[in-house]
Amino acid sequence: MNDTTTTLVPTPNEDTLPRRFSDFRTFGEALDYAATGKRGLNFHDARGNLARVYPYSELRTDALAVARRLVARGVRPEDRIALIAETGPEFAALFCGTIYAGAWPVPLPLPTSFGGKDNYIEQLVVQLGSADPSILFYPGEIAEIAGIAANRQGCEGIAWQDLLDIAPPTDALLPQASPDDICYLQYSSGSTRFPHGVAVTHEALLNNLAGHGHGMKVQQQDRCVSWLPWYHDMGLVGCFLSVIANQVSTDYLKTEDFARRPLAWLDMISRNPGTTLSYSPTFGYDICSRRISSQSHVAERFDLSRWRVAGNGADMIRPDVMQGFVNAFADAGFRASAFLPSYGLAEATLAVTIMPPGEGIRVELVEEERLSGCPRDLSRPARYRAIVNCGKPVRDMAVEIRGEHGQVVADHHIGKVWCKGPSVMHSYFRDPESTGACLVDGWLDTGDMGYMTKGYLFIVGRAKDMIIINGKNHWPQDIEWAVEQLPGFHQGDIAAFAVQSASGEEVPAVLVHCRITDPAERRKLHDQIRDKVRSITGMNCVVELVPPRTLPRTSSGKLSRAKARNLYLAGDIQPYELAA
Repeated sequence: MNDTTTTLVPTPNEDTLPRRFSDFRTFGEALDYAATGKRGLNFHDARGNLARVYPYSELRTDALAVARRLVARGVRPEDRIALIAETGPEFAALFCGTIYAGAWPVPLPLPTSFGGKDNYIEQLVVQLGSADPSILFYPGEIAEIAGIAANRQGCEGIAWQDLLDIAPPTDALLPQASPDDICYLQYSSGSTRFPHGVAVTHEALLNNLAGHGHGMKVQQQDRCVSWLPWYHDMGLVGCFLSVIANQVSTDYLKTEDFARRPLAWLDMISRNPGTTLSYSPTFGYDICSRRISSQSHVAERFDLSRWRVAGNGADMIRPDVMQGFVNAFADAGFRASAFLPSYGLAEATLAVTIMPPGEGIRVELVEEERLSGCPRDLSRPARYRAIVNCGKPVRDMAVEIRGEHGQVVADHHIGKVWCKGPSVMHSYFRDPESTGACLVDGWLDTGDMGYMTKGYLFIVGRAKDMIIINGKNHWPQDIEWAVEQLPGFHQGDIAAFAVQSASGEEVPAVLVHCRITDPAERRKLHDQIRDKVRSITGMNCVVELVPPRTLPRTSSGKLSRAKARNLYLAGDIQPYELAA
């Protein structure tokens, strides 16, 4: 442990160790190599102050000790070890130690401020049931609820400090991993009721991590800064495993601390004397923009001039939000060209496409008719939606856009996004039916819709979220974004989906967080929203005003439309009564 009476010195950006872009056979070999240098992980407190320095050399030592403890406990290769993914050195050592032991770590989410204790326990039980682990490790602070979940599932529950305090045996032999062995299981953020554990091999992981290093053109002075959760693929793979395999020093702010003080993220970036690599979903940039007053002198507090890669991914990228961030922080030196849109999913390990650094956000305006698949109604003005360029396929990845009959379509034609490459998942764990439904001849059906233009990928939405009414496609994002333009709404305040009317026809439904208490004003807001949606869809819709914080989210903080719809239809979301 570090001596807290002395000034902590973060691990350096630069190192004499030659950088290797994840060209290793196994992840254990990647950590072995990183440990011979001086770089490492650095954990910060809620105010963004450095609290723990954790060089890769120390991580490797601790991970090997964890591996020996696990082997001594009877853990065998291919056993699943579930880990509550709290950002900190304990989880890092347990995750890497499980890999050294030949078992498969399974990162699972922490409790969130929404959802409640019972819902969290239920989510853990469902994911534990899918992964079938022999042990669940958890931080002592959540011992009660994690222990309940472990007991209900029938696996052993252990506070991780109870394992870390045991002296490691010196005679425990560790297995040798092969590139085609499973490295870990990843549950996507939407995997709650019917989870799919994505099985990722060492070879797939390292290939994707090499794609990160080459795609972002990682440089000697680069340093990663992250608040992303380690139970989500962008946080785990992009900002934990990737920085090890590509030997990048990294600063961490816990996700819950970012939620309370988002500008601490920008403070940490400002203090980095080198160049910064830092990723966030759209909502992270949005929160920071909203927290800064137009009267603030951002140049006096922040220095974002060395933020080289401001990555964006994990949800639909909104150009209006990105422009808002530029407007808010340009005086602090932030450059729009630093934005690096990307597209990926856990089933491809993580990255599928990355924008070349320096090109920034590029947008194409697409007619609504192209998105809906219907002929243009010449009696109405053309409507457009801004679609963000998500970059080019990462190293060794191929991307195709396919039509409804499986045929590859030409540039500018919208279809389903398929990808193929060494980093595509091995399978869904113990689910051959779901695996066969999305993996065909090595090609992965991503379930997303998009189009290609000159080698660049544009994503337009999730196929399963699409609202189809009278043969016309409506993207829920379009409806939600339109409602957000009304005063007083934030991103994530609106969920749009289709429901059946009394006549049996499908109609759009919109659930909206309402912060207004006056009955007359609520009715006025309801009618405004109805008229706004009618202007987009050309039909009446069901509008329900619901209490703030009612709409459900995934473990990574994204709106869950499917769950919102299910809760609404089941009567578990109770709208406000409206005055006549």
